[in-house]
Amino acid sequence: MRQAWRVSDVRAAEKALMATLPDGTLMQRAAAGLARRCVLLLDADGGVYGAEVFLLVGSGDNGGDTLYAGARLATRGARVRALLLSPDRVHLAGLAALRQAGGFTVRDLPDRADLVLDGIVGIGASGGLRPDAAAIAGTLAGLRGRRGQRAQVVAVDVPSGVAVDTGDVPGDAVTADVTVTFGCLKPAHVVGPAATLAGQVELVDIGLGATLRGDPAIRVPDAADIAGWWPQPGPNSDKYTRGVVGVATGSARYPGAAVLSVAGACAGPTGMVRYAGSAYEDVVRAHPSVVASPRVADAGRVQAWVCGSGLGTDDNARTELRTVLATPLPVLLDADALTLLVDGRHAEDLRRDAPLVITPHDGEFQRLAGAAPGPDRVGAASKLASWINGVVLLKGDRTIVATPSGETWVNPTGTSALATAGSGDVLAGLLGSLLAAGLPPERAAVAAAYMHGLAGRRAAEGGPVTAPDVAAALRPVIHATLRRRTGQ
Repeated sequence: MRQAWRVSDVRAAEKALMATLPDGTLMQRAAAGLARRCVLLLDADGGVYGAEVFLLVGSGDNGGDTLYAGARLATRGARVRALLLSPDRVHLAGLAALRQAGGFTVRDLPDRADLVLDGIVGIGASGGLRPDAAAIAGTLAGLRGRRGQRAQVVAVDVPSGVAVDTGDVPGDAVTADVTVTFGCLKPAHVVGPAATLAGQVELVDIGLGATLRGDPAIRVPDAADIAGWWPQPGPNSDKYTRGVVGVATGSARYPGAAVLSVAGACAGPTGMVRYAGSAYEDVVRAHPSVVASPRVADAGRVQAWVCGSGLGTDDNARTELRTVLATPLPVLLDADALTLLVDGRHAEDLRRDAPLVITPHDGEFQRLAGAAPGPDRVGAASKLASWINGVVLLKGDRTIVATPSGETWVNPTGTSALATAGSGDVLAGLLGSLLAAGLPPERAAVAAAYMHGLAGRRAAEGGPVTAPDVAAALRPVIHATLRRRTGQ
């Protein structure tokens, strides 16, 4: 698991650590790590010696990191030029080190560059780039290096112009190929449009870990987390002890939603899937192992319910939703079930002790919360989770999972390939299966989003993706991920 920390937590940790170290130690650690990554990039493209390196240098410590890293590259034979965007507030010691190493300052953009370091602003900045810096950032894509290739852009700590604590991009910002960050990840590295601008993120250890306090802003799961959480049958397991998931989705008008959500459930860890709804004949035809009935009341015993995808919004759909919510079981609500919640008639039904998970996309979120997620998607998801006293899985390229207690996760496996009709139905079924198998709701949501993202990527290898492709890809990606736990 990786963790991302807010600026205030980072500042507090830096202050505590610097009190135990000689002056300038943290900056030198950061500059050394930054220079090392730049060396690797240049070595892969002709070497450091003779390379053209261009520094965009702002004020403060971020500019100091950039200047010291530039000095290290200059001592290795690179031709290093620095454009000072705030000459009256430049880091003087860093500038002196650059000049002593043979680097120099310039007043204009160079004609060519192999590598550009974005040290315009760091984690203390707010808002987009100012017009002069934005104009410069807009030209970087046109710079070419010694072999005619586009100059690689390395952001120092964060791409300049992004909102560090939310991942929003409120104005003009730098687009980086690589971001070298120091001490810990920040939210802008893992969530929102800023994460896309960051490119490949590399974390440099400067000793900050021991001084970070409290809970991280965001947690990011890895394959080992998912494999470790995933329920596995034991030698004494049977289809009932593995869990039975109930799926109340689809309708005569939308039978495909039922088929797809059941497909997701069948790929999960439970031992049985019970379907309840008017599309039961279509479901059994597609999935012969499923036990089907026309109503939730007739479904039989289950350990969790999935409700909503293609259910419709008529009185029959409302009755099915109310029946599901009346059970003392974990419930996942998706799609039409969320629409049925908007008018407030189910407010009393939502006051339940059992776990609740909802999986809105942005439009559904806006109808439920009264406003779009906005620039702070993590904060918005957390607020809604607190309001409904349930887990919110806010869909998107970087899907967010938020709990009522304030814990938040972001999924790293998302892909635009999943922006296809019915993909969310598959996700809902898989998540419901994890709930029925006994996984806590936040882990079920995180694990389902992770595997769903991998399945989308696998499906995209064959061309344009449809929801059945995603469902078909679930089993192989789940199998491959779980093999990591056993070391096979």
